[in-house]
Amino acid sequence: MNRATRTLIVAATAAVFAAALQAQDSSQASSQNQSQGQSQTQTQTQQPATSTNGTYISVDPLAGVKYDNRWDVSVGLASGHIHAGPNLREGAHLGGLDVSGSYWLTKRWGLEGSGRAYLGTSGTTPAAAGPPYNESGVFVSQYMFLAGPEYLGPHNKHAAIILHALAGGAYGDFNKEIGRAGSTTGPTGIAAFYDNQVALGGAFGGHIDLNRSAHWVFRITPDALLTGYDGTSKYSHTQWNFGISAGVQYKFKKKR
Repeated sequence: MNRATRTLIVAATAAVFAAALQAQDSSQASSQNQSQGQSQTQTQTQQPATSTNGTYISVDPLAGVKYDNRWDVSVGLASGHIHAGPNLREGAHLGGLDVSGSYWLTKRWGLEGSGRAYLGTSGTTPAAAGPPYNESGVFVSQYMFLAGPEYLGPHNKHAAIILHALAGGAYGDFNKEIGRAGSTTGPTGIAAFYDNQVALGGAFGGHIDLNRSAHWVFRITPDALLTGYDGTSKYSHTQWNFGISAGVQYKFKKKR
């Protein structure tokens, strides 16, 4: 083998070795790039998605409305109307407080007790006997203590209608400001007012309940108010007047 042949073989071997090294380097670089790409993808996948506005979770505040409570109590501002005497032309618009509580016997039927206080002023009219007594703004008040059955009518998680028929007593204070001179001879006295007395009382109507949560309710209570004050010693004077209250009710957790 001459010198030229040996030189050619060495050059060819060096060229093949160099090509093999270059191919190996390229393969390693490609593997490294692929591994880095997979690692970045996994990192992006594992990283939780975040939002600059946060996450909104919808909650229904009426989801727990069940109408299965045993007790409830309500307090409201009340308004009513009476005539402080049987022959008065001018009635008395009164305002006050209505406090009621219920004990439910079944799903539909319950017992309700109610205490109501009404305060305000009444005008007067000249009486047939004695000097004229014509004045506005005489203080009068009425207090009612009532009880009776109530019935749960149409209802859903948003609202309910509850009917009741309550009866009991009504105390009328008509002479606190003007004294006995206001009714010296009953309704024909100087101011033609009733005597202070306890009489028949009643409230017939119900509640309109607007549920705000499982325990809290906005309550409106319209009623026809009945009173039977004694106008003279011979007969009683029955009055029917409109009354209404608005307030809140709380249902206790204890269930039937």
